[in-house]
Amino acid sequence: MAVKSVSIRLEEEMLEKIGYVADYEGRSVNSHILVLIRDNIKAFEAEHGVIDGEIDSALNVKPARKHK
Repeated sequence: MAVKSVSIRLEEEMLEKIGYVADYEGRSVNSHILVLIRDNIKAFEAEHGVIDGEIDSALNVKPARKHK
């Protein structure tokens, strides 16, 4: 499966906040955004049916760190 790059524009404060959440979860911003996208696809498919494809949900995503 090919990996593609996408550029997005967002407000600086939003980037800072997503960076905070990603750091809290022990991920990079990129990995955290991938988690959010995969969660969105999973929720969509649960409601509307599976979309054709073979996405590995663990691909390019670091697991969240364990919180104490």
